[in-house]
Amino acid sequence: MGKIPGNLLRKYVLRRTGSDRDDVIVGPGEGIDVSVLSAGGDLVIVAHSDPIVGALKRIGWLAVHIACNDVATAGVEPRWVLPTILLPEEWGEDMVDEVTRDVDEAARELGAAVVGGHTGYAVGSRRPIVVVTAIGIGERGKVLTSAGARPGDSVYVTKGAGVEGTAILASDFRDVLLSKGVGEDVIGSAETFMKEISVVKEAVSLARAGAVTAMHDATRGGVAEALIELAVASGVMIEVWEDKVPVRRETKVFAEVLDFDPLWMISSGTLVFTAPKDKEDVIKEVLSGLGISYAEVGVVREGEVCVVIHRAQGKEVLSEPKPEKDELARLWELYPRVTS
Repeated sequence: MGKIPGNLLRKYVLRRTGSDRDDVIVGPGEGIDVSVLSAGGDLVIVAHSDPIVGALKRIGWLAVHIACNDVATAGVEPRWVLPTILLPEEWGEDMVDEVTRDVDEAARELGAAVVGGHTGYAVGSRRPIVVVTAIGIGERGKVLTSAGARPGDSVYVTKGAGVEGTAILASDFRDVLLSKGVGEDVIGSAETFMKEISVVKEAVSLARAGAVTAMHDATRGGVAEALIELAVASGVMIEVWEDKVPVRRETKVFAEVLDFDPLWMISSGTLVFTAPKDKEDVIKEVLSGLGISYAEVGVVREGEVCVVIHRAQGKEVLSEPKPEKDELARLWELYPRVTS
C-alpha cells in the first residue's frame, strides 16, 4: 500500500475536514499522527487510525500495536480500539480465527478494550487488510504532538532502524532470504524483533517524566520519514548523522542481500523523539530502566524546514515527506507475496 503525494494530500484531504468545531483542538495535519478533541474540562480525547497491509502473519496483532503506538506518542495510554478487518476474496474460518485472536491478544497486552469495528471481505483483494482506530484520554496541556520539536533539542532513536521491516522480512520473505544465503539463525533472530513493535511503555514514561518535546513512531518510510514529518510538523531543521543511527546486525545482513536502505525501512517500535539537552539524564534513567537501547543521533536547528542526513557518500536533504519511498513496499513489488 502506498500513500498519495504530499501536494495531493494538502489539496484534496487536509483542506476538506468537514465542519469547524470548537471541540477540535488538534485536527488533521501533515506530519501529525493524532487528533486531540475536547472531552470537557481538563480532559481530552486522543485518537489515531492506521491500516496494515504490508504483512501477512500476525497482521491483527500488528495493527492494534501500531495504532496504539501513535496514541502513546502523545504521552497517552491507549484505552479502546476499533478494528476494521477486511479479509481477501478467498478466505476461510481459520483466517478469521487467526486475525481476531491476534487482535484480542494485542489489546490484552496493552490493557485496551475492543469496543467496536467491522469484519467483512473485499472482492478482488488477495491479502487481508486490518485498520485499527485507537483512542485514549489525556489532560489538556500535557498531550504532546509531533509539532513540539524546538531548536537546540537533541534527536534520539530507540532500538534500531528498520525493526518492524526486518521482522516482517524474516517472517514473510524467509524463502527469498534463504535463497540468497542468509542463515536460519539470522532469520530466526530477526523474527524476534516483532516482540519489540510496541512503543507504548517508553513513550508514555518519557512523557510523564517531562523529558521530551515531540515523539514519532517510525512507521512507513522508517526513521527517515519520521524525521521529515517531525521537521515539517514543528517547522524546524533537523540534522542527523547516519553513523550514529543504530542498525542491528540482522537488519544490516538483510539490507545487504536485498539491497535496501535501513533508514527508509518501515520501523514501528523505533521511537524517534526530540528532547532538551538538559534532559539527557532523565532519558537515560527512563529508557535504561525499561531495558530499551537508544542513541542520540542529531540536533534540531533553526532554519529552512528540512532534514539533513550526513551519510558516508554525502548529504541527503529532505524538504518534505516522501510517502512513496518505503523499502518494504518496494520489496513487496519485487517479491510478491500471496495468502495461502
